[in-house]
Amino acid sequence: MDVISIVALFLPLLLILWLANVADGQREKGQPGGAFTVAAYFVLGLLWTFLFFVGILLSLFGVLLRAQASLQSTIDAMGNFGGLKPEAARELLLRLPMLGMAFWLPALVGLVLLLPPVRRLIARFIGIDARSTVHAVALSYTMLVIVNLWATVAFGLGNLADLAENGPATDPGSVLRLTWVQELAFVLMALVGVGFLARRDLRQSLRRLAIVRPTWRQVLVGTMIGIALAVILIPLDYLMKMTGIGWNQDVERLGEQFIGPLTHSLVGVVTLGVAAALGEESLFRGALHPRFGLILTAVLFALLHSNYGITASTAIVLGIGLVLGLVRQRANTTTSMFVHAFYNMSIGLLTLLNLWPQ
Repeated sequence: MDVISIVALFLPLLLILWLANVADGQREKGQPGGAFTVAAYFVLGLLWTFLFFVGILLSLFGVLLRAQASLQSTIDAMGNFGGLKPEAARELLLRLPMLGMAFWLPALVGLVLLLPPVRRLIARFIGIDARSTVHAVALSYTMLVIVNLWATVAFGLGNLADLAENGPATDPGSVLRLTWVQELAFVLMALVGVGFLARRDLRQSLRRLAIVRPTWRQVLVGTMIGIALAVILIPLDYLMKMTGIGWNQDVERLGEQFIGPLTHSLVGVVTLGVAAALGEESLFRGALHPRFGLILTAVLFALLHSNYGITASTAIVLGIGLVLGLVRQRANTTTSMFVHAFYNMSIGLLTLLNLWPQ
């Protein structure tokens, strides 16, 4: 995914959040904000409708292919499609109905989550305001995480790894640039999501996100917790590789392609820590945690890492997300950023120095 693709992906999401915040701002002032609410729901509805029909078309195409007696000849005609072996291409074509469902079903749920009765029901369990347009949009957006994960699993981690390995060589500079663009997009999404440019200024938005100037104690505690998490993971990772329990070769292959280039230089290691901490913590611990709570936020954080699929690695990320959430509750988002940054940088530095267990 290049820079233009990332910008094209995030712009409509930011527009929807801005419209929703303007609507809530009008409501807070006692003024009618219905037009902005309708606009936000309309654009979001277009997004879900597009994904719904993409999913339906994929599913129908997959069903038709399954009914074709000439499926094997179709695969043979494709040849070495993007580095996929014929048997892998056949498996992928047979998965098309499931891949399509990864789009149309979450899109349908995303639309349902906008309904007031559904929001009122969910508001009994998490700290959202069922009347808030922003909260309705945020709730609906959770389905984007499901689309991303489900589509990845349906496509197949092994297939993704094969395509990445047989495609053009990964440029470390490109990975560095794309990482920063994506994480800064997360920061902007968090800021706009809590009302920046609509009903809060920058200082108020940062305060809502609990991004503050940390004390030296918070810096020290965050750093120590981050390094401690890395130290705990070393024997766990070693045990998984030695026993094969929970270890997934495809997850490791994907990690080498998408994250590995960042561990080849000190600048990459710093990016791996700082960029992820700024982006993911602003969005998850800053914006979402106060509304969705500890558990749901940690689950969404884990599922966002779709390159792990549904594996033991996902459970590890879930555990890390819970720790980051607890730090957010006891201190602030800035402290959780230090935990996240030093955890990632510890892993990256050990890999750079060839000290990570093989």
